[in-house]
Amino acid sequence: MSTDTFAPADTARGCPVALPTTRTDPFDPPPELAALRAEAPVTRVALPAGGWAWLVTRHADVARLLRDERLSADPTRPGFPFVRPGLRAAARQEHRAGQFLRMDAPEHGRLRRLLTGDFTLRAVRRLEPDIAGMIDALIDGLQAGDGSADLVAEFAFPLTSQVICRLLGVPYTDHEQFQGRSRELFSRRHSEADTARFAAQLQQYMGALVDAKAAAADPGDDVIGRLVRRHLRGGEVERDEIVGIALLLLVAGHETTANMIGMALLTLLAHPDQLERIRADERLAEPAVEELLRYHTIVHFGVPRVATAELTVAGQVIRPGEGVLALLAAANRDPAVFADPDAFDPHREARHHLAFGFGAHQCLGQQLARAELRLALLGLVRRLPGLRLTVPARELAYRTDMATYGVHALPVRW
Repeated sequence: MSTDTFAPADTARGCPVALPTTRTDPFDPPPELAALRAEAPVTRVALPAGGWAWLVTRHADVARLLRDERLSADPTRPGFPFVRPGLRAAARQEHRAGQFLRMDAPEHGRLRRLLTGDFTLRAVRRLEPDIAGMIDALIDGLQAGDGSADLVAEFAFPLTSQVICRLLGVPYTDHEQFQGRSRELFSRRHSEADTARFAAQLQQYMGALVDAKAAAADPGDDVIGRLVRRHLRGGEVERDEIVGIALLLLVAGHETTANMIGMALLTLLAHPDQLERIRADERLAEPAVEELLRYHTIVHFGVPRVATAELTVAGQVIRPGEGVLALLAAANRDPAVFADPDAFDPHREARHHLAFGFGAHQCLGQQLARAELRLALLGLVRRLPGLRLTVPARELAYRTDMATYGVHALPVRW
């Protein structure tokens, strides 16, 4: 790429290599990442959307950076790295109210604290009977068919959409509307203008829902209703902040977990011996979930940040205004932390993986995602003992064109 993309002082630091994005195995990150992690753990990479960033690939360095206050999550700062052009539109100032994932302290903490009680382990445990009921109903529907299904379209997405709708207070009857817009928002194919349009449509949808709850005498005992009753009416938050919070939870709460369920099911179907062990001893489901999260790390293009002050990582100086990509997928395959890291081993101790990020921005909904994943696996193992793929794993269509990795369809029989 042209050197006029960089400040003059940076040209002496070497031309960046292209960010590795091409997989040779659907279960593994791009193979170039292993060499970078071993030989150049902090290296300059050219981004598909233009510009460059420091790519950080070792587990210890990624964990350290994600809790370093000298790195900002604010995408409006100069130098913030964008892996795909559309993200610039989604990160514009007019779309940022309530989007605490893209904020720094103290605003990040102020908004996140409003939600912590809804996503604790105790709160998720209370939800588990409802989640299990949804899973049983979906499997009832599958069993009423012809013995075949696409588990992505007919199980994973309906499950995660129902769960997040129930939690937030969003009508599940609207799921096709928000799922379609969310899918386009996560796509790498769209222009900045198209992404801005999809983001605006989602905001309009959520704004109408928040306004309806705000106008009601009883806004409901769900996340949006509680935010309206406890915080909007008390003047602690603004209407647009609730819209942004709810939209972030709705989109992230169904899209990422659905794709993780799809990849988890595919992996176990491709390792039938491990599937049989879970069927024989359901206690193995919990450690298997942690290993599946580590093994796949579906946020496959990393966590973007921009330096606000000079810092040094693995001997490399990073200057203010320079972008950083903390690559979770590479960190979770680090042999310094995980023995034989490219092997799927559900018996390993994998809880120190970074699939949910790390530090102040670690995924708020991680306990909910774990519960959905574990209960989904157990439900299918119990009730569909003959479950098998109808297409070889390597012939499936994978979401290499999306911000969140996964499989577009998972055709099975039982």
